[in-house]
Amino acid sequence: MDKNSKIYIAGHNGMVGSAITAKLRENGFDNLLLRSSKELDLRNQQAVADFFEQEKPDYVFLAAAKVGGIVANNTYRADFLYDNLIMECNIIHSAYVTDVKKLMFLGSSCIYPKLAPQPLKEEYLLTGPLEYTNEPYAIAKIAGIKLCENYREQYGCNFISVMPTNLYGTGDNYHSTNSHVLPALIRRFHEAKLNGEKTVTIWGTGNPKREFLYADDLAEACLFLMESYNEKELINVGTGEDLSIAELANLVKNVVGFEGELFFDTSKPDGTPRKLMDVSKLHNLGWKHHTALTEGILLAYHDFIDKHTFNHER
Repeated sequence: MDKNSKIYIAGHNGMVGSAITAKLRENGFDNLLLRSSKELDLRNQQAVADFFEQEKPDYVFLAAAKVGGIVANNTYRADFLYDNLIMECNIIHSAYVTDVKKLMFLGSSCIYPKLAPQPLKEEYLLTGPLEYTNEPYAIAKIAGIKLCENYREQYGCNFISVMPTNLYGTGDNYHSTNSHVLPALIRRFHEAKLNGEKTVTIWGTGNPKREFLYADDLAEACLFLMESYNEKELINVGTGEDLSIAELANLVKNVVGFEGELFFDTSKPDGTPRKLMDVSKLHNLGWKHHTALTEGILLAYHDFIDKHTFNHER
């Protein structure tokens, strides 16, 4: 990419898209195409086709997605499958039609089988059953990977697929039921501290292990890969380090300053036992993350306080 390339960031208002947008600007890329969902409904095939035909972007970061945590994934199963399938189909096909130079599709670590060997290597895709609670979202993301692979094979498109691990950071979703585990914990501990509660309930046993990457680090990796990676095969982006949900909860508890106890509700689902990415492929290309988890959680908590709490709570 050169500095005046026309770059479309689909989903620029989301946590990942906004981090990519900020990182592009930070690196001197100013010719950015940005459309909110109100301005451009990515589920509308004709609207997307017209947008691409009119604007003709050179590069596309496909970060738009309907996302949520375990409750949202399992509750809105049809919505998660339909919305994500149709958005990626519309964008990837229009990118082909209008000769986009390169497209990056952002997926998720949930594409891998529930009981795949750890850490998760890229070649483990489609080698076993998925975790049921997020199967619709995972299937949509797998379809996006296969769209990129097959548009490359049939039409020679330089479309690449990047699979981030669990993400967190500024601009995250802190909804009480529809958010991912880390932002949900930040909100829960913050509210418990404010209300003087003595315990905070954590879903499940606390035993599942998860890996977390700060969204700004992902954005940096995305720019790195847009410049340097041109292969058919998907590539993982993560830290290569994980911790248990119980360890994570205690980390968030300490950052927020909650002084009560943790209660683990074992009647609630755990989800996948472990999801650690094998990032050796990315490391061998020369990129590694640099934001430590405690530092990132502190940054995220400050962002939560700034954006998601009422004035009297500050």
